[in-house]
Amino acid sequence: MDFAEQQAPSLGMTVVDKEVIPPPTPDYTPFATKLKDAGANWVFSWAPWVTQVRTLEALRRLDWKGDYIAWAHIEAEGELARLKDGSFYVIGANALFQDQLPIHKEIAEAAKKANVQYPPQQMAEGWIAGMVVEAALKATGWPATPEKLAAAMAGLEVDTKGLRGGPVAWTKDNHFRTRQYYRVYKWDSTKGGIVRVKDWTAFDVK
Repeated sequence: MDFAEQQAPSLGMTVVDKEVIPPPTPDYTPFATKLKDAGANWVFSWAPWVTQVRTLEALRRLDWKGDYIAWAHIEAEGELARLKDGSFYVIGANALFQDQLPIHKEIAEAAKKANVQYPPQQMAEGWIAGMVVEAALKATGWPATPEKLAAAMAGLEVDTKGLRGGPVAWTKDNHFRTRQYYRVYKWDSTKGGIVRVKDWTAFDVK
């Protein structure tokens, strides 16, 4: 949030308030009141999901009419449908299941077969991690050694099949990814569903 605060002026935005809210807060109203009274017409939230959504709900109870954008944690898809708030946006690195990609169907079928108790929509992040582990081990070969695994990971590239905006690519010095992609979604009341507001936007990871 400190970085976002520094970036805002270069984007023509004026920061009117910044709240640090502990996730177990029993009542988010005081924090929401400060944001509303400061005159915010947009709120950007980067926090655990419970903090993001309860702050939004507290703002709405105060009759705040602004726009709210939050990080698309694994709960985002189900919560967008629950809240049905046309001014609530989420930004994230994973394609939501509403896109109905073949890989989404594969994840849902695997979750059902394994009798997983969580919604398939919450499985994408773990699935991607599994794809990376699988690719690393395949590239390493057998018998595996720490040295061979490290060498395989130094040039790893994994096709996420649309779950991300591009491949997960690693180098010797970068085991995060060389490019990061973001996509924005929101609830559309006229369509009665989640819609894509902004398609994949790529940034080089430095």
